[in-house]
Amino acid sequence: MKDGYLTCACASFPVALADVNHNKNEILKIIEEVSKTDTRLLVFPELCLSGYSIEDLFQQQLVLDTCKSALKEIVEESKKYDLVMVIGMPLQVKNSLYNVAAVIQKGKVLAFVPKTCIPTYQEFYEGRRFIPAPKENQSIDFYGKKVPFGTKCVFSCEENSYFTFGVEICEDLWIPNSPSISLALNGANIICNPSASNEITTKADYRKNLVSMQSAKLMCAYLYSSAGNGESSTDIVYSGHHIVCENGTVLKESRKYEPEIIYADIDVMKLSSERRKMTTFESAYDYEVISFQSTPVDIHLTRFYDPHPFVPSEESAREQRCEEIFAIQTQALMQRLRATNIQKVTIGISGGLDSTLALLVTVRAFEKLQLPLENIYAITMPCFGTTSRTKNNATGLMEELGVTSETINIKESVLVQFKDLKQDINNHDVTYENVQARTRTEILMNKANQIGGLVIGTGDLSEVALGWSTYNGDHMSMYAVNVSVPKTLIRYLVEYVAHLHAGTRLEEILMDVLDTPVSPELLPQENDQIVQKTEDIVGPYELHDFFLYHVVRFGDHPKKLLRKTKLAFKDKYSDEIIKKWMRKFYWRFFTQQFKRSCIPDGPKVGSVSLSPRGDWRMPSDANVSMWIKEIDEL
Repeated sequence: MKDGYLTCACASFPVALADVNHNKNEILKIIEEVSKTDTRLLVFPELCLSGYSIEDLFQQQLVLDTCKSALKEIVEESKKYDLVMVIGMPLQVKNSLYNVAAVIQKGKVLAFVPKTCIPTYQEFYEGRRFIPAPKENQSIDFYGKKVPFGTKCVFSCEENSYFTFGVEICEDLWIPNSPSISLALNGANIICNPSASNEITTKADYRKNLVSMQSAKLMCAYLYSSAGNGESSTDIVYSGHHIVCENGTVLKESRKYEPEIIYADIDVMKLSSERRKMTTFESAYDYEVISFQSTPVDIHLTRFYDPHPFVPSEESAREQRCEEIFAIQTQALMQRLRATNIQKVTIGISGGLDSTLALLVTVRAFEKLQLPLENIYAITMPCFGTTSRTKNNATGLMEELGVTSETINIKESVLVQFKDLKQDINNHDVTYENVQARTRTEILMNKANQIGGLVIGTGDLSEVALGWSTYNGDHMSMYAVNVSVPKTLIRYLVEYVAHLHAGTRLEEILMDVLDTPVSPELLPQENDQIVQKTEDIVGPYELHDFFLYHVVRFGDHPKKLLRKTKLAFKDKYSDEIIKKWMRKFYWRFFTQQFKRSCIPDGPKVGSVSLSPRGDWRMPSDANVSMWIKEIDEL
């Protein structure tokens, strides 16, 4: 359970209907097999100890008595294992028969959880035999020991407060007000569902969607373990369809019609973090908390982390994402233009990715508003570091799009400021660079005043996170259309537009922009080649975007972030390289907050945004020392 990870499992076996001892032995075999792994929670199907399909044999005293004695044997065997088990069985309490899940661990029955919703419709006829769970918890005797009996039970690990779970059974999931809702509100991060869900055409897809959506709605992990081989009888077929979901994502799914154990690594710490951020996810305190002890284990993670979390890996999904984001950017700019009643804009075009995307968005917005494209004043401002490649791409782009194109060489303006500041032109320090950046912004602002327009900002989310902008230079604009689009996604948005213009000169220019190294071009070029490459200075943007996503979304500390990064990038980066750029990320993320505190408006397009007005509020003087210390100790 190190770093909040927990391995869980769902298992089924060839049930022998009404042969309780056979089923008990199969259960024990699986428990022994699973115990050899790092698994700490194992869920079996509904009524698996007796078989779900035994109909009126549930009324046979021999079946009920043998189930109790078989469970006693399993409980005794469980002393050997550090494993919580959820096992379905029939149980008589006083005058009534219940469909229950026995939760056992280390030689103890932690509780019996009865099924709440008893289906008696179509092929289901449970109401003939079972009654619904009582509304309040009781205490019952199990071989001389008092055991909680009821649905209002949340199980909590003493050694790891994130390892909390509750149980609902089969039909309980399918109703509007499922018991898992109250379980989650009472702190259960994991919902276990022992089930016996039969197969008909398309039901498996519906079932998977239902489990996935329930886990998303409750921000929980959901372990769905369904009856399979041996249960099929008379008119009904069962497939053993197990599903493990985490907050809407299917982590693992079994093959159908084959007895199988599936394992999944769940990040219970992440689930707790997601709930904590969502202040409308309120807590309830009316359920019994049943504590248990479990030795922490550093599991060998098998789960997948996408190295590019902002970019869908599947091409059609990526294209759809780009289309949606481009539309959000466009609509946002259209609204700003309508609201201000301004019909002209200025935008700086460098020939790089960010300014290219910003110009494409602006052109689309003007087209939709039926405004003249000549009202877009696109200005390229070459200076010491500008190469012919970027300059030609900038001017070619403006010509192909039909906007008003201007070239203003800023060298003389910059040299005047160097003279006033007594700045040595051969000293390529931060002043040398930032005078150029601020001069460009000054020109854009003044041009906007001259034409009565707005300045469109071009900086992206990755630059905002790292503070990779000149304060009151490219940091400033009147509306920033790229402000929540990460660098790793920018290139795909440009590529998306390029493909919309396949076979044209515009596509050719856009593809060359995509092929150009990312650079602010503030240091003198050599032989018309870019010498200043951003990623050589701040580090790979794919790493920084990965850090950004997991730090802002889930609040990961550096130790856990390193583990995730290594899984995501496999052998692409060494531990030392990852730690080097992680240190750079945290340092810049904290120390550059003052720039984010006053950034211009811009549209939110994804789940991670750094707007100080809605998404990320942090004091500009926050101290980064705890995070740096943990990185240095890794």
